[in-house]
Amino acid sequence: MIEQRVVDRLRSTFELYGFAPLETRSVEPLDTLLSKGETSKEVYLLHRLQGSADATGEDQLGLHFDLTVPFARFVVENAGKLQFPFRRYQIQKVWRGERPQEGRYREFLQADIDVVNRDSLPFHYDTEMPLVIGDALSGLPIPPVRILVNNRKVCEGFYRGLGLADTDQVLRTVDKLDKIGPAKVAGLLVETAGATEAQAAACLELAAISADDGSFVEAVRKLGVTDPLLDEGLGELVRVVQAAREHAPGLVVADLKIARGLDYYTGTVYETQLLGYERFGSICSGGRYDNLASSGKERFPGVGISIGVSRMLGLLFGRQALTVSRSVPTAVLVALPHEDQRVACDRIAGALRRRGIPTEVAPAAAKFGKQIQYADRRGIPYVWFPGEPDTVKDIRSGEQVEADAAGWAPPVADLHPAVGAGEPR
Repeated sequence: MIEQRVVDRLRSTFELYGFAPLETRSVEPLDTLLSKGETSKEVYLLHRLQGSADATGEDQLGLHFDLTVPFARFVVENAGKLQFPFRRYQIQKVWRGERPQEGRYREFLQADIDVVNRDSLPFHYDTEMPLVIGDALSGLPIPPVRILVNNRKVCEGFYRGLGLADTDQVLRTVDKLDKIGPAKVAGLLVETAGATEAQAAACLELAAISADDGSFVEAVRKLGVTDPLLDEGLGELVRVVQAAREHAPGLVVADLKIARGLDYYTGTVYETQLLGYERFGSICSGGRYDNLASSGKERFPGVGISIGVSRMLGLLFGRQALTVSRSVPTAVLVALPHEDQRVACDRIAGALRRRGIPTEVAPAAAKFGKQIQYADRRGIPYVWFPGEPDTVKDIRSGEQVEADAAGWAPPVADLHPAVGAGEPR
């Protein structure tokens, strides 16, 4: 029930921003799945029980492990039918061969938004992504979120300006900061990326810069490194931070150690922390990809961000930080005095349903006390008693009033189950 309410909120927010729904198949050719990069250990292969498990090439099938790769395939296959820029949201299950643990599952729900265009994609879409996520999540009874942003051009330009040629290796190493700490990262930069101790120290100084306004630019400049790509990245990153600061102050923070998706992100990258749950890592991430989708000479650059719905909810459920007012959608139970009155009771229920009130009829005729107990066990707040006149009872307060199925309605707060914040453990 809680998950569905969360999904409803995400869906409605995505549509407010003009994203259209899309669902792609769960099974893709293995070649398509591996086009993202180093993911082969995570892919579940699929084959018939009586078939051969030794298929190769195009015959190998697997379950999709994210929604970006199948989306890129969809764009390329349907480019002639799509109106660009193409804005879509996708809320689907994905499968990943990981060791299950808190917040990580083999099967989980993701909610993605992406904007893709033909040939080039204006940068203002990069600034829009965190605003959509901020609006979607701020409408839920969850802890506040902080979206950390960086730009790959900042990092790569800085490393190039330092004289480090293997920028990918530097990125991979700096990405381990949270896991192994700065001292070991510095050693690895010297060992694997050919950095001097001074260059390694400069990389760590860059990674330590963080700000929720444009002040990070001056902090980078003070490090004394120059490069055209660095300038371009800083300019783009400032636009993302400033747009978010105007829309929702405190939502977005520039954090220059964020790397993400070394295989295909080319510019802006996002990671999202649930405040109070930072040690579990990101619950929502994404970025700009200029080269993921292409067909012949045509290129379809895009930018997207993905909410790990199961990941986020799993962490909150584990601490009983979310509650729901009842476990069923039913707001009214129509009591059944005698079985031969079921048709009349069905008419009452039908009249209430036509007015948008979730209603069911008691499963069997019994003493009214037992029917009230049945409603109470399921969390149904109102019991309707047919008679002359009909009455309806709020079984929580005991208040009972005369009612007409053509006009009575419960308070808005009781019409549907309400999701709220619990008391986190």
